[in-house]
Amino acid sequence: MTLYAADISLDQIDLSDMEFWAGPRNAREATFQALRDTPDLQHFEERVIDESPFPPGAGYYALTRHEDIWAVSRNATTFCSGHGSNIGDLPPDMNEFFGSMINMDDPKHFRLRSIVSKGFAPKEVTRVEGLVVEKAKVIVDRIQEQFPDKQCDFVEHIAAALPLEIICDMMGIPAEDYSKIFGWTNTILGVGDPDFVTSYDDLMTHSLEMFTYAQTLGEDRRANPQDDITSVMMNAEVDGDQLTPQEFGSFFILLVVAGNETTRNAISHGMKALTDNPEQREILYGGYETHAKTAVEEMVRYASPVIHFRRTATEDTEINGFPIKAGEKVVMFYNSGNRDERVFDNPHQFDVRRPMQPAQVGFGAGGPHFCLGANLARREMTVMFDEIRRRLPALRIVGEPAYLQSNFINGIKRLDCAWG
Repeated sequence: MTLYAADISLDQIDLSDMEFWAGPRNAREATFQALRDTPDLQHFEERVIDESPFPPGAGYYALTRHEDIWAVSRNATTFCSGHGSNIGDLPPDMNEFFGSMINMDDPKHFRLRSIVSKGFAPKEVTRVEGLVVEKAKVIVDRIQEQFPDKQCDFVEHIAAALPLEIICDMMGIPAEDYSKIFGWTNTILGVGDPDFVTSYDDLMTHSLEMFTYAQTLGEDRRANPQDDITSVMMNAEVDGDQLTPQEFGSFFILLVVAGNETTRNAISHGMKALTDNPEQREILYGGYETHAKTAVEEMVRYASPVIHFRRTATEDTEINGFPIKAGEKVVMFYNSGNRDERVFDNPHQFDVRRPMQPAQVGFGAGGPHFCLGANLARREMTVMFDEIRRRLPALRIVGEPAYLQSNFINGIKRLDCAWG
């Protein structure tokens, strides 16, 4: 990839402009390189989605270097999440409605994470191990039966199917509701893309539908426990405290959306990278047990499915010597941190043998908000690519991806593949 960061003028950069995110990816990478090479942090004005009733805030500083992202992520006292983890400001109740514990600070965050983590205890993870293998096999069986011409949409039928069916099965959601859940998650993370969200009212309508569905599910599992993590979480206690149905409703949105969208995009980008770099595919497929772990981390680094999260300064402080005032926003651009030349050799190169240290920041960069489902995502990716390389070794991406129009999720809406 050829970058021309030296030709970019800082006063022409606008990370809040959706046209920037819809533009050429090569230009985007050059822009972030220019920001990483600038000693001072750059400040950007805010934009809001069409028809949003909430006015834009006072702007934000962009964190583009791996070191700065890592430092802020691990300092939750000085850089809080309780004012929102997305760029725009929302009322406190809406922050928690959409973000659950990722929009909370301690002690509320610690309490909620302590309860819901019961659903990810070793017993539950062990049960899921076998489920992931079973689901991956079923998915490959299904596409071979449904597509005798050996062509399909990789996103819908493979990359999205695995994490969606895993998280739904884990939570006790019946198979007939999978498509409904899939549609809701697309809407919530598709803000800004006309294929998914046409208005702010649509976003709120679908979000409330998902919230109501979750509340009903949670209340049922408290009264009638079953063998699923919804029952585990709804009946778990920490110091005598349980989840309320409202808390479960918000966490359900976070878990199902995060468990579906981010993993499916890591798998999609990973398959595209293997197609674009056939020598890397040969290395991985030829020594899967040796290279699977580093390959999965590299796919997450290379894709950076979540582009950014925000923090808000709780006091006057500094980041690498740059002054930040109390109340100012800083936005961690994980996509840029994962391309930082100071940390990663040849960062724009896809390398399935890349060392796991220094760590990529695709799951966050440590601290109390590190992704709760990171290990599940790693397992899903490992199993899915193993199933593909054993049973569909000729599978390739054909044609160009249809990318999601978003500055939050590095998504792929459609990705044609063939294995004939």
